[in-house]
Order: sequence, then C-alpha cells, then structure tokens
Amino acid sequence: MELVTVKTFDSYFLANIILGRLQSDGVECYLKDEATITMDPILTNAIGGIKLIVKKEDEGAVTAILKRYDEEYLNAATCPQCGAHQFSYIAKPGVTNFLTAVTTTLFGSYALATDYVYQCGNCGYETERLPGYESEESNEEIN
Repeated sequence: MELVTVKTFDSYFLANIILGRLQSDGVECYLKDEATITMDPILTNAIGGIKLIVKKEDEGAVTAILKRYDEEYLNAATCPQCGAHQFSYIAKPGVTNFLTAVTTTLFGSYALATDYVYQCGNCGYETERLPGYESEESNEEIN
C-alpha cells in the first residue's frame, strides 16, 4: 500500500480539525510528524510541517474534499462592504512583508512569518479575520 502526502500544516490545531473531518467523512488518514512539531515548533520548516497522509488511491478524492472544505469556509463569509462571498487568503501587501522577505533572505537561518489577510475579490476589502466568524468589533479593516 503506497501512502502520499496531500497537505501540510504549520498548526497542529488545524491539522487535527481537518483530520477529524476527513475521518468523519470515512477517509482513512493520519498525521505524520505531528508529535515532533507539537513539541518543537522551530522544526516545522526543517521537516516540512505536519503532513496529512492518505492512501495513493484516495489522493484524488481527498484533494477534492479538501478543496470543498476551503470553498465552504471562504464562501461562508459575507463582505461587510459589498455583500459578496469571494474572500481569498493572500499575503498582506506592504512594506512589512517586503522587509520580512529581505530579512529572511539575508539571514536565511532565521525565517520570519509573512502576514496574511483575507481579501474580498469583489471590492478589495481586507480583514485579518473572516467576517461572520468573530464579533463585529474584532473585524477591523486593514488599509
């Protein structure tokens, strides 16, 4: 039986949520390197994160399920400005991310995380949290 990695995670929380959803959908899968990353998060980049492993013959079906999960998550949010359901998770444009890229390049042994935001594909509204998943006070516009 051949096994393949279909997705990698930085966070064991998200990895276990996806694992649980897939298992409840009847998919036989497991997480590789979860204990290592949980005990020593600094090793995430060195070993490639927490890996979601499935049988080779299930790879296409699991990839489709994961895509459906992402679409459901993003389409559940409604843009407070235009009412669209077209959010994407993108690297936050600006000087901070540019400086992060330069610093990471210069000091390759010390990786810095890039900031990401959710952006409405219709009007360009940006937020750190998807509207509807947190209270309205915590959704701040980023401009």
